[in-house]
Amino acid sequence: MKMSLQAVASQLIAALSGALFGLGMMISGMVDPQRVIGFLDITGEWDPSLMFVMGGALAVFMPIYLLVIKKRTAPVCSPRFRLSNNRMIDKKLVGGAALFGLGWGIAGICPGPAVTSISGLNPSMLIFIAAMLFGMLAAGFVVNKQEKSEIITHS
Repeated sequence: MKMSLQAVASQLIAALSGALFGLGMMISGMVDPQRVIGFLDITGEWDPSLMFVMGGALAVFMPIYLLVIKKRTAPVCSPRFRLSNNRMIDKKLVGGAALFGLGWGIAGICPGPAVTSISGLNPSMLIFIAAMLFGMLAAGFVVNKQEKSEIITHS
């Protein structure tokens, strides 16, 4: 299978972006669940260090966004931006957000840093990722089943 130059460029940009993201997560300590839980614990021993990580990321991103990205009429590796037109806040969105937040609060880690921490072969992180993947598959199954039943009832 022969890939176009645009497809190769897209894959290289994705790989570079992922590597930079992972490196930043590891260096900043955002893959440490204890640090994340400390940041979320605003009524106990609050650890503000992740706020500085986020602030530093914004300090780098905002000028690039304002000077380069915002002026673009199309992405680098695609003829157009693909943005959702869905502006509806429904039960599925609120329920999913609540479950995501609950999982993040209990585990003390977000999916991005969890995937980044695979390199450490931490058994807890491997179990978390396996459970996360299972949850994603189960949610997909439930949503598909609900959508099929809605189609049948509206027919």
